[in-house]
Amino acid sequence: MATTLKKTSLTDLARQLHLAPSTVSRALADQDGISEATKARVRKLAQELHYLPNHLAASLRKGRSNTLGVIVPHINGYFFPAVMNGIEKVASEAGFNVMMCQSNEELRREQQNIGTLLAAQVEGILLSVSATTYEDDQHLEQVRRQGTPLVFFDRVPDLAQSTAVVLDDFQGAYQAVTHLIEQGCTRIAHLAGPQHLNTSRNRYLGYMEALRAHGLPTDERWTYALSASTLQAGRVGMQHLLALDTPLDAVFASYAFSAAGALEVLLERGIRVPQDLALACFSNEPFTTMTQPHLTAVDQQAEHMGATAVRLLLQLLERGPDYSPPHIVLKPELQIRNSSLHLTRENRMPQVA
Repeated sequence: MATTLKKTSLTDLARQLHLAPSTVSRALADQDGISEATKARVRKLAQELHYLPNHLAASLRKGRSNTLGVIVPHINGYFFPAVMNGIEKVASEAGFNVMMCQSNEELRREQQNIGTLLAAQVEGILLSVSATTYEDDQHLEQVRRQGTPLVFFDRVPDLAQSTAVVLDDFQGAYQAVTHLIEQGCTRIAHLAGPQHLNTSRNRYLGYMEALRAHGLPTDERWTYALSASTLQAGRVGMQHLLALDTPLDAVFASYAFSAAGALEVLLERGIRVPQDLALACFSNEPFTTMTQPHLTAVDQQAEHMGATAVRLLLQLLERGPDYSPPHIVLKPELQIRNSSLHLTRENRMPQVA
């Protein structure tokens, strides 16, 4: 039967050395007023007993944790891990540690994450809300009441006076759909995300505005609500769109994984991309350059978003509660690839229902 070894505490060191705990603490910190002989004794025993100092407790005694909390909906795919890279890099350069939690798209889990971070006395929280946070936002108000700086990124709740860093999802969708129109597409469908999320809603609005601006029809049957941002959801959505009476010549998807699922269905049915149907999507996942053809995608500036969100949080910490930082909107970048290029009306294959 395995035994659990008890961690050596500062009190344990003090007891064995017959010193006061405060003396041991000062010796380990190499402070003045402690003889070199005593410091050497303390360090030697600490090494022998594998003593690890509790930096969090020490920081809290000084009134600071030097820790920032981050909550993301998930760590699947490229986007949120890339955001985390941007967050961690800037936070580390500023002398902060990062404590990350994921909500798994669940409101209750997000509420627990908030409680955990507040109990750890993080100095600020960076949050991208879950797909179900719209049901209740009281835990977010709790952060405000406690006076802990809170910065949202990417997914933002409908709260007054919130501080956030987002991408211009509307403009990204508008650019992607306009590009499809410039390639000759006139019947463009949309694989849409949940409309209570600001990201998905703005992508849908950008899609609709691009169609209207170019005098193209907007048919509600051409918008399919995805059940998730997954490959399988994209497959189901594409099958639904291909069963419509009106043949389509392009699809704009809210997510790269769903676009990949749609591409699978098209290739399985012998529908050529982009000659018969062009395809573009949001989220410039690394695999978008590995599919055949490569997928045209809107880049979300993931690392830049994370870095910008941390800098905004650091400004809040530095300037205090009276500071009202700007709502920062990042510009999207459309990466044009073969899935949407050179669409012609010649030699198109009929679509299969």
